Amino acid sequence: MRFLKLLCLTFLSFPALAQQQQVDICVYGGTSGGVMAAYTARMMGKSVLLIEPGRHLGGMSSGGLGYTDIGNKYAISGLALDFYRRIGRHYGRFEQWTFEPKVAEALFNDYVKRAGVPVVYERRVIGVKKAGPAIQDITLENSARPGSTALTVRASIFIDCSYEGDLMAKAGVSYAVGREDNRQYNETYNGVQLMTGHQLPDGIDPYRTPGNPESGLLWGVSAEKLLPAGSGDRKVQAYNYRICLTRNPANRIPITRPADYDSTRYELLIRLIEKKPWKTLNDGFIWSLMPNDKTDINNRNGFSTDMIGMNWDYPEASYQRREEIIRQHESYTKGLLYFVGHDARVPQAVREQMQQWGYPKDEYTDNGHWSPQLYVREARRMIGAYVMTQANCQGREVVEDAVGMAAYTMDSHNIQRIVIEKDGVRMAKNEGNVEIGGFPPYPIAYRSLTPKAAECTNLLVPVCLSATHIAYGSIRMEPVFMVLGQSSAVAAAMAIDGKTGVQNVDVKKLQARLRDNPLADGSAPDVLVDNDNREAVTLTGNWQTEKKGGYGPSLLIDERPGEGAKTAVFTPNLTRAGRYSVYTYFPRLKNETSVTHFTVFDGRQAKEVPIRTAEVVVQGQTSGEWVSLGTYDLPQGRKASVTVSGKEADGVVVADAVLFVPAGK
Repeated sequence: MRFLKLLCLTFLSFPALAQQQQVDICVYGGTSGGVMAAYTARMMGKSVLLIEPGRHLGGMSSGGLGYTDIGNKYAISGLALDFYRRIGRHYGRFEQWTFEPKVAEALFNDYVKRAGVPVVYERRVIGVKKAGPAIQDITLENSARPGSTALTVRASIFIDCSYEGDLMAKAGVSYAVGREDNRQYNETYNGVQLMTGHQLPDGIDPYRTPGNPESGLLWGVSAEKLLPAGSGDRKVQAYNYRICLTRNPANRIPITRPADYDSTRYELLIRLIEKKPWKTLNDGFIWSLMPNDKTDINNRNGFSTDMIGMNWDYPEASYQRREEIIRQHESYTKGLLYFVGHDARVPQAVREQMQQWGYPKDEYTDNGHWSPQLYVREARRMIGAYVMTQANCQGREVVEDAVGMAAYTMDSHNIQRIVIEKDGVRMAKNEGNVEIGGFPPYPIAYRSLTPKAAECTNLLVPVCLSATHIAYGSIRMEPVFMVLGQSSAVAAAMAIDGKTGVQNVDVKKLQARLRDNPLADGSAPDVLVDNDNREAVTLTGNWQTEKKGGYGPSLLIDERPGEGAKTAVFTPNLTRAGRYSVYTYFPRLKNETSVTHFTVFDGRQAKEVPIRTAEVVVQGQTSGEWVSLGTYDLPQGRKASVTVSGKEADGVVVADAVLFVPAGK
């Protein structure tokens, strides 16, 4: 009866009287991580309530970020991987990491529907009541009608999946905002960083009247002084919108002049173009194409969609102030699109390109065809039981309580636009951009999802997790949030069953449950044989190991296939006999052979499967694709295998990873 009552909440408009609800697990924030947490908790047999302050599920994953930041597919597991495979099925592929916003939102809605998760929309936290270190209940106001009658939710465990960490903060949990000084955690890429990425060219005058400081600074340029490299501050990296446009005339709404349009906001852009002329839209934007003639547009170079320095107070601002900041970002971005398409100082060829695009009629239909989700790249970060740092990203410190992995570059967008003096000339420069990669996937600690026990014993924080600014820049990717949301929900269920605080969950048992039941539905997991698993991979001949460009930590290459017979045999240990779809990870490398020969042995007979390199289409931010080798009836144990050979090779041969997917998944 209690669950049926909760299910009705999805459709309720709350009456004037105060309401109270009680569940096992309350998930705050309908982000991608929040949806996966709520779905998992329900599949674990717990009563759940998902609270979303807005009107949509999926956060940035349904809010325009369709060009998924992956890093390395090896790091993505469980329901996060299931999401991208469901995206793939929608578009007729095994997996897909580029997609339209409406497709993503429909999938997130389907997750909560299939699990029977009740969702309360337009409710945001305004109070937290605790008994000692445990949260008793939270109070929520109607975000569409502030000050209206509040809803109170009691739960055994709370999971804060918001981008802002509001529940965490109101629960009295320690957190950081901005950048730590490098010395605090023995880092080198935290704090103030004046680098070359997404930078303005030298010599751009920062003043309204060039050469005249008394005329004032151009819009977007701050009077802040440049502090020493590595210095900490409370400034946060720039936010923007990931913009979905279309060039399909039948689905296109023209980009018109905003009511509050102010062309002076973009004067710095004109000075940039004068220094470094644009030839196409790609000179000013990362213009990524999505299915059905749509885009995911992101920031590029010195002046673009990032509204640098205009969000510093967002993490701790009131809800009203945040709404102002959101409106300012929307106004700036729509004005930028109009400016590039219509201002006579923009090269004509670029203006004509922009005018081919418009807002899609079939996206964000209840929000003026504009994303309702500002890209909050970073807000609060918990200071929890363990703090992830640069050392974790680079593998110098490896945790044993892993409940997920990250693989992306340590990535921070610019934080401020200031005036510096170089060779006696004052010029505008961006500060804060960092893009440092070159490391393999690395584990994320369960302890980084838990507060210090003295502060809160029944809260998990998988989005605003415990990490320094620069480590968070690597972890803060949507697929990772989904993984950590799922891990948090399994841990929450275990804490409830064990009648213990979240800090005391048996992590080894948690890891085993995540490994053995990756989709939270009891279905058989995939069987992966990676080249790094030398117990399952037998090599003949001299293969070289490469650290970049493959699936997982490394891949094997044969640069001289004519020098003797070389093979790599991948042998899975199948725990059950059955029908399996077999895939090989096929990275695209320079000088790769035009044909690679694979041989699939099903325990009785062998089948040769040639893969033609030219036919492998790699989409999105990834080094390669899973390519089908067919579907087979395979026996239990180590009787089946897949062999890669250099037969008839006319270039580099690659042996990376082989995946065995139970039929029906």
